Amino acid sequence: MTEQLPLQRFQYWLETAPDRVWLSQPVDGRWHDFTWREVDDQARRLASALRGLGCEPGDRVALLAKNCAEWFISDLAIMLAGLVSVPLYPLQTAESIAYVLDHAECKVVLLGKLDEPEKLEAGIAPQIVRIAMPYPTLRADHQWHALLDAHEPLREVHQQQGDELISILYTSGTTGQPKGAMLSARAMAFSAANSTLEMKLSERDQFFSYLPLSHAAERFLVQMNSLYSGARVAFVESLETFAADLRHVRPTVFFSVPRLWTRFQQGVLERLPARRLDLLLCVPVIGALVARKIRRGLGLDRARILVSGAAAISPGLLDWYKRLGMIICEGYGMTENFAYGAFNRPGKVRFGTVGRPMPFLELRLADNGEILFRSPTLMLGYYREPELSAQALAGGWLHTGDKGEVDADGYLRITGRVKDIFKTSKGKYVAPAPIEGEIAKNTWVEQVCLMGSNLDQPLALIELSPAARLQPRERVTADLQATLNGLNADLQPHERLSHLLLVRDSWTVDNGCMTPTMKIRRNVLEARYAERVTSLPSEPSLHWEN
Repeated sequence: MTEQLPLQRFQYWLETAPDRVWLSQPVDGRWHDFTWREVDDQARRLASALRGLGCEPGDRVALLAKNCAEWFISDLAIMLAGLVSVPLYPLQTAESIAYVLDHAECKVVLLGKLDEPEKLEAGIAPQIVRIAMPYPTLRADHQWHALLDAHEPLREVHQQQGDELISILYTSGTTGQPKGAMLSARAMAFSAANSTLEMKLSERDQFFSYLPLSHAAERFLVQMNSLYSGARVAFVESLETFAADLRHVRPTVFFSVPRLWTRFQQGVLERLPARRLDLLLCVPVIGALVARKIRRGLGLDRARILVSGAAAISPGLLDWYKRLGMIICEGYGMTENFAYGAFNRPGKVRFGTVGRPMPFLELRLADNGEILFRSPTLMLGYYREPELSAQALAGGWLHTGDKGEVDADGYLRITGRVKDIFKTSKGKYVAPAPIEGEIAKNTWVEQVCLMGSNLDQPLALIELSPAARLQPRERVTADLQATLNGLNADLQPHERLSHLLLVRDSWTVDNGCMTPTMKIRRNVLEARYAERVTSLPSEPSLHWEN
C-alpha cells in the first residue's frame, strides 16, 4: 500500500468499488451520497475546467471553504490537473488570506461555505479567478454546476510522482506571518498508508469531518486516511445542525480538539449535573446504562477510536470520559510532517503522554530537550523561505520547537515550547506548559496562559468556561483559590504564582488571541494584558477583570 500515491489509491477504489459510497453531504437537512465513480466524474470535470482557465502544471489553486464533499472533490481535481492545492483557514482574517494568496501566487480560489463571508471579500485580489462551490458564499466568476456541465471529464490526467509537490499547508502563525509547508505526494501517501494499517482502518469505518481541512490533522486523519482505507466520510451541514448530524452519522472514528471535548462535557453536565452523574456512575448496572445513554446522545456509541490533538488535553478531562467508557487517544504531530508523529494506540493509552512514535518514524531529543522527528513524511521545506527551511530541517531532522520527555516505554510527553520559557525579574527561568496543565485541571478553566517575563513572579491569565460564568462568583473563586493554593505548595519558589487574573473577554480568532487552529497567541495575550497586570495589587490574590 505504501507504494500507492494518492491518485493511484483513488484509482484503486474506482476499479474495485466504483459504486460504493465514499462521501455523504447534508444539504437543507437531506443527505446526498457520492460514490467513488461520481466523485471521479466531478473531479475530472473540474480538472478540465481548471486547465481551461489557464492553469498549468505546478500552478497553485486555493481552497477557502468549510468542510464539504466538494472540498474533497476539488482537492482531487487539483491533483488530477497536476496543480498544487493551497488550503486556507475559513476563520482567517482578510489580511491573512491576502498574504497567503499573494505569497503562494495562487491563480484560482475555490470558495465554499463560510461564516460571515463578507469579512473575507477584501482578502481576494481582483486578478484571482473565483469558483463557487454549490453553497451560499462570496461573489464568484464561475458557479460549480454550470462550470462542470460546460466541461467534459479530463481524459489525460496528471501522472503523480512521489517527490512532487502537491500541497502547501500554511501554518496558522502563532507568531509572525504564516509559513507554507510544502508537502509531497509521497509524504501524504506514507502517512496515510501506515496509519491506516496501524489503526486497522477499513472500508467498514465511518468518519465525521468538521474540523478545518486546511489543518494538517484533519487532512491527514480524515481525508487521506479515508482515501487509503476506503472508509466513508460524512460532513456537518452547519454549527446549528452539528449535534443532530453527529447523532445521525455515528462515526466509528472521531477526532476533536481539547476545547471541543470540554464543550461536549459541558453539554452533558448541563443536562445531568456533575454530582448526580458521579453518583449514578458509581452504581455498577445503572452506571453502565447511563454511560451508554450519554455516548448514544453524543452520537459516539459506535466510536472505536476517539482522538484528541492540536493542543494539550487535561488528564482530568480524559479521566471523565474514561468513566463514560470513552478512551480518548491523544496524539501529536506537526504541519511540517503532515501530522505523522506520536500517537496513543487504542488499548495502549497512557494518559499524560501523546503516545509512542508511529511506524518508521524516528524520534530523538536534542540537548535542550527539543523534540526532533525524521521520517518520509517530512515537508520539502517552507515555500519561498530557504533560510527557515534549513533551520527547521537541519541535519535531516524536523526541529519541532516543542520540548519533551520520553519514558522507559517510549511514550512521549510534551513539556512546553522551547521559546515559551521565560525569565522572571529575579533571573529565574519558568516553563509555562506544565503549570498551565495543572491549572487546566480545574473544570471552571476554559483556557489559561502563564506570563511572567521580567515580573517578580509568574501569574496566570484565565478564560473561564461557559459553565463557570453561570455559577455564583463565590463558588468559582473558592475553587480556583484552592487550585492556586495547592499548586503553589508544589511549585519551586521562583515558579509560584502571584495572581490569577480571570479575564472578562473570550479569546477568539476574531480578536487575534487565538490562531485558526485554536492555539493561544501568547505574545498577543501578553501585550493585551500588560497594562492590566501592572495595576494588580502587590499582595498575591485572585482577581476578576471587571
